[in-house]
Amino acid sequence: MNISLENIDKVTALLTAKVEKADYQEKVEKALRTRRQKAEIPGFRKGMVPMSLMKKMYGHTVLAEEVNRCLSEGINNFLKDNKVEIIGDPFPDDERQPEVDFDTMEEFVFTYDLALAPQVDVELSKDYIVPCYNIAISDDQLEAQVNAYRQQYGRYEQVTAYEENDMLKGLLVELDDRGAPLEKGVRVEGAIMMPSYMKNDEQKALFAGVKVGDSIVFHPHTAWDGNESELASLLKIKKEKAGQMRSNFSFTVGEITRYLSGEINQELFDHVFGQGVVTTQAGFRARIKEQMVAQFQPQSDYKFVIDMRQAMFDKKGLVEVSIPFIKHVLLDLSKDKDGQEVEEGVDHALRELTWQYFRGKLADKYDIKVEDDEALGMAKSDIRAQFAHFGMVNIAEDMIVRYAQETLEKNKYDYYFRVVEHKLIPFFKEAVTVENKTVSIEEFNALFQK
Repeated sequence: MNISLENIDKVTALLTAKVEKADYQEKVEKALRTRRQKAEIPGFRKGMVPMSLMKKMYGHTVLAEEVNRCLSEGINNFLKDNKVEIIGDPFPDDERQPEVDFDTMEEFVFTYDLALAPQVDVELSKDYIVPCYNIAISDDQLEAQVNAYRQQYGRYEQVTAYEENDMLKGLLVELDDRGAPLEKGVRVEGAIMMPSYMKNDEQKALFAGVKVGDSIVFHPHTAWDGNESELASLLKIKKEKAGQMRSNFSFTVGEITRYLSGEINQELFDHVFGQGVVTTQAGFRARIKEQMVAQFQPQSDYKFVIDMRQAMFDKKGLVEVSIPFIKHVLLDLSKDKDGQEVEEGVDHALRELTWQYFRGKLADKYDIKVEDDEALGMAKSDIRAQFAHFGMVNIAEDMIVRYAQETLEKNKYDYYFRVVEHKLIPFFKEAVTVENKTVSIEEFNALFQK
């Protein structure tokens, strides 16, 4: 492969790559043979499709794939071998790009704009003062989480008298104007409702303190403010008819069911943290507090990296990059072809490119590498935190892995960059002056609103 580099100015260069038949031919043949072994085409046995037919059906696709693969590998090697440092990725130069036709051509020329990286000193020192926030959990927040677990692992119990949030089950009968059961009116046996969800307070109050066996006359349309879906579900009729229903109904209470929060006992401890992991109330609360602090640790690290990044911007400034180059990239990616979003996004893009450069230089300095399992581990931590937010901490590992793999597949590069940043944190804290601050959850959240 022929690759050349032309400096346009001190911050921009044009890279031209010529891919010749010798660069890709063997790989294309191999890829087609591999496809042929697996191809299932009517009229041919598996693996016996003629190569001429394979080329006709898949040649164009395979050629494009292999040319792009050769191109990517060749450019990466060229930049590495020639010690060309760039900011961001090579960006196709549409104005200089010759026509490419995979059906008729055997040699292909590709042109890319490069944003050349300046030589900036990224050394850190104790002159950098960077805050590091430790999240304090209040007693009220701790008790709220304890009660959330009690609610999650509670139980249903039959009771004799109604209280707020209880569920009623009984006979629902439509009444006529005289208050008698309407002949051929709506009748629902085993009707279930929760008066606490009624929209009208006067109707809701009719059910206060009712007991099993009591009958109450109420007006469903008023109670649920004419909500067709609610009425149709309760009365077991179509929504259109439910919206027109204006009758009073009698409701005879057959059952009252109450949801009781779980007791703070060994059964609850085992449900939340596993068999025998916690055995006392004090240990239960301590473990929950550790869990809540741990949930905020990734956010604390994230804020530390944000502040470290800003400290570097303040000390080093933003790298010099061609503004037309940035606008060209943003305009290509933006749906706003009028360019307003582009103008507004230049500063943000410049800061992101600067941080990408700083981060890469520091990763090289501290010899930081990222393995696939580390990126997966980061994704698993995110998934566990999401489950924990809803009080679900004892989740099967195979479920965590499955969700993490799906998340990683969609956000691969983001996770690799996050792992790099996470692995840089100990080096940052060693090199700079860390200003530890203990804050409440509310105070910490407010930091992101400034």
